[in-house]
Amino acid sequence: MVIRNRATLWRLLTNPLLHFGDDYCAGRIEVEGGLVAFMETVYRAMAQTPNFRRTPDPAAYRRNQPKLNSLSGAKKNIHHHYDIGNAFYELWLDAEMLYTCAYFPDPAASLEDAQIAKMDLVCRKLRLQKGQTVVEAGCGWGALARYMARRYGVRVKAYNISREQIAYARERAKAEGLEGQVEYMEDDYRNITGTYDAFVSVGMLEHVGPDHYRELGAVIDRSLREEGLGLIHTIGQNTATPMSPWFLKRIFPGSYPPTLREMMALFEPWEFTVLDVENLRLHYAKTCEHWLERFEQNQNRVREMFDECFIRAWRLYLSGCIANFTIGALQLFQVVFSRPTNNLVPLTRSHLTAPPGKS
Repeated sequence: MVIRNRATLWRLLTNPLLHFGDDYCAGRIEVEGGLVAFMETVYRAMAQTPNFRRTPDPAAYRRNQPKLNSLSGAKKNIHHHYDIGNAFYELWLDAEMLYTCAYFPDPAASLEDAQIAKMDLVCRKLRLQKGQTVVEAGCGWGALARYMARRYGVRVKAYNISREQIAYARERAKAEGLEGQVEYMEDDYRNITGTYDAFVSVGMLEHVGPDHYRELGAVIDRSLREEGLGLIHTIGQNTATPMSPWFLKRIFPGSYPPTLREMMALFEPWEFTVLDVENLRLHYAKTCEHWLERFEQNQNRVREMFDECFIRAWRLYLSGCIANFTIGALQLFQVVFSRPTNNLVPLTRSHLTAPPGKS
């Protein structure tokens, strides 16, 4: 690590978790020999340092948070990250615009194939059948809803508070002739109405916050039919610790990856039964590697849209994600659940193994 001036060194000493990111983005810090490898080394060292060691923190979600996720605050937080232009994300996401962990049945799979495999894995876990109804909380650019409708013949109502994402999703559904099967709602998950055979949320819980898990649980309780299945897909962690102040200020305000214990606040008050938990941590590290590679290949076009500081910030963000998933500081949980009276559940996990060529 090359520190360009004395002031930068003093800032690092006073608040390294904030100022390293800002000074790296401003070019006052340079890293030689590979940013991902450097960050893995730093994170491993921090784990062995008393001042940084990950110890349970009951107020982890609230620490370093500039805004929490009320109805108005959530919209501002999502706008900060997701409404910076679809054209930017099109440069480095897959063709379906999935911004969540992919699934690599074959390590050599392309990002496109791995994202399709992820969507199919979600559908198999939900045991979707033609004619069923599904509600999706936090649908991104709408790829999963379209896949469920097209591949499994279900009807989907998908909620999202990002205006740009919803506009994109509606255009894609219209172009693919799925308007009659998929309805995209520009609205908060708290306003979900109706009852459904399946509830799914992929990559939204990170933006909800533990203070609102009971609210989300109540939404699921009123939305899920007696024999319905639910699936939550979320970045998580093993120990409740706060996100770094730089990450919350510059990249994802309002975000927090829960522990499995914290996630139980979604299920326990309504006696939901947890049927299956899978950790796809290493799949997310590989997903982020694909994203970073594509991002670097398109950095000149990104520079035309934004500036050098933006490029360095997103390089740091994606590199940090790879490092955190690789060393196990972050996890990726998929949790399947149902009501306790639902006995129409599989006795084995054989349905999760897709026949060759079917994923």
